[in-house]
Amino acid sequence: MEAITLWDDGMVTDTDGRSVRWHRALPAAGDWLPAQGGTGVLRPLGRGILAVVTPHRVSAYRIADGDLRWVLPAREGCAFEPTRAEHHGGALLIAQPCPHAAWTAQLIAVDDLGRITPHRRPLGNEVVQDGGRPRPEHLNPEKVVARHR
Repeated sequence: MEAITLWDDGMVTDTDGRSVRWHRALPAAGDWLPAQGGTGVLRPLGRGILAVVTPHRVSAYRIADGDLRWVLPAREGCAFEPTRAEHHGGALLIAQPCPHAAWTAQLIAVDDLGRITPHRRPLGNEVVQDGGRPRPEHLNPEKVVARHR
């Protein structure tokens, strides 16, 4: 049985039921975590990714080994609200209240690849062909990248 735990000192621990697989420390979690109680901080995303939502940033870790996949900082003057996040389809919608901002700017969507934005190209793994639809890039091993010196 696998379990992922958030401790009140800001450590996230993954166990396989017999031993600890990995630990990760949450930066700047000490001041708000005890009052928060951990509610809403750990959010599973698709394809084996765990989102850790704190007021200052959203970090995504690969569950298998704890590898950090991406980090999304809160906008300047704003903060994420871990308790105000909901899954909708394959996305996690997270409240990010900002003074004097339109309501559409106060809600962000993330998935296992990071922030969802129009026309994003996750990790540069897709190219857009004529017609605007993405297709995977197939590498050509014979394609010359640089001359040998």
